[in-house]
Amino acid sequence: MTVERVREATDELLEALARLLPQLSPSSAAPARDEVAAAVSDERTALLVARDDDGRIVGALTLATYRTLGAHVGWIEDVVVDEAARGAGVGAALTEEAQRLAAEWRVDHVNLTSRASREAANRLYRRVGFEQRETNVYRWRPSPHS
Repeated sequence: MTVERVREATDELLEALARLLPQLSPSSAAPARDEVAAAVSDERTALLVARDDDGRIVGALTLATYRTLGAHVGWIEDVVVDEAARGAGVGAALTEEAQRLAAEWRVDHVNLTSRASREAANRLYRRVGFEQRETNVYRWRPSPHS
């Protein structure tokens, strides 16, 4: 297995994301090519993919960074491993590469969220050094524009 940073929104990548993201959340729609292209061209964001020994994309992770007045923050989103590849270290390899890249980018800390029902993912995050925080996560959505 290999992990690489994506630099281009290829047909192969779009097909893989269309297959993988619904496994993360059934309500997740496949991203449009321009959305993927914007993410991979942003130097503050890294889309990482894991490939199996046959070269097939079997996992993905997004690392985004931003600056606040007091910190350079990393945030991990959209960690997904193909159901057929789970338990083979794909999630760990993706997360560890994101940690390596975050350290290279000199972020102060990296955050992520994971539903409590994703027990294996939560064990993985603790195993690779993440600490669970007591916090409330809030979300606000603007009303749709007409």
